[in-house]
Amino acid sequence: MMGNVVVMDRVSALRARLGADVFQKVAGDEGPSRRERIHAAPGPRWFAEDRPIRVVHGDASMFVGGLRALLLQSLHPLAMAGVAGHSGFRGDPWGRLARTSYFLASTTFGPDAEARATIDRIKSVHERVRGVAPDGRPYSAGDPHLLEWVHIAEIDSFLRAHQRYGSHPLDQEGRDGYVADTARVARELGVLDPPETEAELAARIERFRPELAGTAEARSAARFLLLNPPLALVARAPYALLAAAAVGLLPKWARSPLRLPYLPLVEATFVRGAGQAVTSGIRWVMAG
Repeated sequence: MMGNVVVMDRVSALRARLGADVFQKVAGDEGPSRRERIHAAPGPRWFAEDRPIRVVHGDASMFVGGLRALLLQSLHPLAMAGVAGHSGFRGDPWGRLARTSYFLASTTFGPDAEARATIDRIKSVHERVRGVAPDGRPYSAGDPHLLEWVHIAEIDSFLRAHQRYGSHPLDQEGRDGYVADTARVARELGVLDPPETEAELAARIERFRPELAGTAEARSAARFLLLNPPLALVARAPYALLAAAAVGLLPKWARSPLRLPYLPLVEATFVRGAGQAVTSGIRWVMAG
């Protein structure tokens, strides 16, 4: 009996340590104070506790969806030019991840004041992100058209990852509700007419396809994200499984421009099983 208790204590300690490590990577050094402001502060929230956006954004499948979103977003040359020229994703990838996770957490779970302050900061940054892409076209992060692409690529990725790897996949009403919930946030950021159903989301992505291309910057970003992440050796194996799961969720038309493989049999068996295993593992350590 005593031996079982010791083993359970060690497992609990390991779970807590791993959970803290994952949280630190995702949320950064300010994570604990931000978590307190988001979850413990009083005040009205944008979304009720039973809304689909809370189900999706609170699940470990977001790790897969986030990687897929970055790959898909990179296919718009102007959006990619803004990322390459201003985001510092290579020099400070964990800082960018922490800022993105804070935006998602504050707008999804935080009080109104925290959500609005986050939106205001992002819009202020967008005002300064402008330039000329390698093909000679000007870009601005505050352009509603580019904001729409970033938004739909992101929520399509989060939703698809949740449907495959989430603990509680949504029915049709829930999927439409998720798209409608995220439209609230998109409007606050400056998207003029965001989709509000899953069908509208698919139609918008299809409408953007003529504008998409696999630029040298996009392919370089894909190599960095998938093959050369700044991770300790011990973390590279689970990350590789997340990366494979993210690529496996991309449509075939999005892979060719990024020179990513399309292996349907392998993806339907090994990759899907590995993705489920690693997201379940993250879910387990984060719940500790």
